[in-house]
Amino acid sequence: MNYVKDYAEKVISGEILAGKKVILAAKRFINDLERQEDDDFEYYFDNERANKVIGFMEILPDPKTMQAYPLADFQRFIIGNMYGWWRKDDNSKRRFRKGMLSMARKNGKSILISGVALYEFLLGNSPAFSRQIFCTANDKKQANIVFTMIKKRLNSLRSRDGDTKRGTKVVRDEIRNLDDYSYVRALSKDTGTVDGFEPHIGILDEYAASKTTEMMELLESGQALLDNSLIMIISTAGFDLNAPMHTVEYPYATKVLKGDIVDDTYFAYIAEQDSVDEVEDPKNWIKSNPILAVDSLNDQVNGYLQKRWTEAKEKGTKNAVLVKNFNMWRQAEEDSYMDVETWEEAEIEPIDITGQRVWFGIDVGKSSDLYAISWLIPQEGYWYANSYAFVATKYGLDAKIKADRLDYRRLQDLGQCEITELESGIIDVERVYQWLDDFVTQNDLDVQGICFDPAQYGSLLTQIEKNHPEWEQISIRQGTLTLSMPTKQFRDDVLDHRIKHPNNEILSGAIANAVLKSDNNGVRIDKNKYANKIDALDALLDAYAVCFREDIDNYLTSEDILNSDFGF
Repeated sequence: MNYVKDYAEKVISGEILAGKKVILAAKRFINDLERQEDDDFEYYFDNERANKVIGFMEILPDPKTMQAYPLADFQRFIIGNMYGWWRKDDNSKRRFRKGMLSMARKNGKSILISGVALYEFLLGNSPAFSRQIFCTANDKKQANIVFTMIKKRLNSLRSRDGDTKRGTKVVRDEIRNLDDYSYVRALSKDTGTVDGFEPHIGILDEYAASKTTEMMELLESGQALLDNSLIMIISTAGFDLNAPMHTVEYPYATKVLKGDIVDDTYFAYIAEQDSVDEVEDPKNWIKSNPILAVDSLNDQVNGYLQKRWTEAKEKGTKNAVLVKNFNMWRQAEEDSYMDVETWEEAEIEPIDITGQRVWFGIDVGKSSDLYAISWLIPQEGYWYANSYAFVATKYGLDAKIKADRLDYRRLQDLGQCEITELESGIIDVERVYQWLDDFVTQNDLDVQGICFDPAQYGSLLTQIEKNHPEWEQISIRQGTLTLSMPTKQFRDDVLDHRIKHPNNEILSGAIANAVLKSDNNGVRIDKNKYANKIDALDALLDAYAVCFREDIDNYLTSEDILNSDFGF
């Protein structure tokens, strides 16, 4: 029986209802089965080897009942992919070196991956000795969840099989294979250094809760000299849209599934709802809860989800249920300024801005915090928005990265920000001006206005007055009286795709962090209690307070004006 192919075909045909990303994973498998005949495709699928590991998983006891159960069809698909694909030039080397499993809570992610760890611990043979298996997470308690499952399941096997009992040893913080010196340990940021750290298998549990890429980088750097290692990310979605899972790993996995990025060593299975609207129909819940396909669990899980969703609507806590029970990334606040889906749908590839008209918005934070410059460039039928930030390090860069939940080192490498080089750690306003001047010059931009929040703007105002008196500087009064209308119009225009933007994580983070506040004069944005970086959006709205009155439907470029057919 080819469980993987069977599941993939049923998903593609619609016999098994699945979300868009699971359908993409199924299509990828079927396409790769055809590609394995090509000489330039480096891998082949061995169904017998896949079934061998599936069979091992199905003799393992459930930690709660200590009874063995067959894997669900989606679990067979995952394990079959991970252990069915091998290199043509060396069939001891796995194809997939990294995998992401994301689905709603209580769908058996942890128990499935504990089976992977046990298989590698007991039966792994590449390498034959000293396989290090680490269960990692953001904190020690979470890291111990999978580790504890492994211990319970192994103890059950030890009680039934003398060879397993003689060949293994279970202690409080470690499981040892006495025959080949392999071991399993839990690892978190609290653990400290590990001697000879070379994780053959690294399991990252609930990666959505990780504030930084620290644990991922630790695993990846430890695997540098290993040629058959594996990292498995298992997680439900989260509230923190600045978390590295949402800003780095999730978008990457999505692009791999879509074929936008070719990475034949990366496996992804992401079971999520495709929209909030479809949650109202229980038949769609299997998209994020594939365990519903198991007949013996269907009634129990369905009843649980029905109760959760009904209560959430009555209590106004829908976001929490959408995140945990339907695996949808959501802002922490119910009164968020804009749905992240709306913002993401307005994303486009970067455009050529050379010679374009531009309005800048500037939000001057404290010299020890963040300085944001955002801009709007009119195009035919829409505004093109982007941003850049200057980052202070007065109280330590690592502390700021942790507090803001933005990896500024990585974002600097991506060209989205600049970390101050001053020894004091404060932002160098002269450097801010120099960057702005260079940006305008290099792109031959026609500056229509510098729209600024008057607070702490004086230093930059003076430099611009001295060097570019032709740049009009426009003070934007802060408060609902001035900003209410552009704030509401900006949101509407993003929804209508009349504002578009490239992938800018600092600006996207600001969108995710913003909530709407109101008073007698109207509305404006504020930072929520879960996160506090909205500087880039504040700067953008300062510019939009002027730009939203411009007519982009009858937008004329300089080329239109210089064209010989143009006239008055």
